[in-house]
Amino acid sequence: MEGIIFEIISQGGTAKGLAYEALMAAERGDFNKAGELMKEADAYLGQAHKIQTNIIQAEARGEKTEVSVLFVHAQDHLMTAIEAKTLIDHIIKLHKKIEGK
Repeated sequence: MEGIIFEIISQGGTAKGLAYEALMAAERGDFNKAGELMKEADAYLGQAHKIQTNIIQAEARGEKTEVSVLFVHAQDHLMTAIEAKTLIDHIIKLHKKIEGK
């Protein structure tokens, strides 16, 4: 289980990092690069979400999941990555509006 937990943390962290890179690209006016980075971030979030969904489905089938501090951290990390990506997406849209793109 620990390996699965670290995978969620890794995927979420990579996604959040890519989203911030996308924001920096948008701030430079490179909206094509920003779009590519956001798509890549989506892919990592999708992978992390799939892992999370598998854990939830296993528990729904009656397979108990040990809830550790590390597992809670992974869930928190994923949720903040999703929220950061969502907010960054809106900020990029604002940059596009400002620049008339």
